[in-house]
Amino acid sequence: MSESNKFVVKHKDLEPKEEKTVTMTLRISKDLLWDYDELADKSGRSRNEVMNMALKYAIDHLKLLDKE
Repeated sequence: MSESNKFVVKHKDLEPKEEKTVTMTLRISKDLLWDYDELADKSGRSRNEVMNMALKYAIDHLKLLDKE
């Protein structure tokens, strides 16, 4: 994977805090939960912050294919 396609997570202390949120429920696999927990621990961020960053990255890099 090229560096431009990497999902980059900076340590929490390197970015200002922003509060504009809503609460929702999401079901994920246990393996994915453990991956997010490990990344959260390493980055000094909460699991919620890391998941939000990943969701934003996915939307920003999404290519939607229309029905033909």
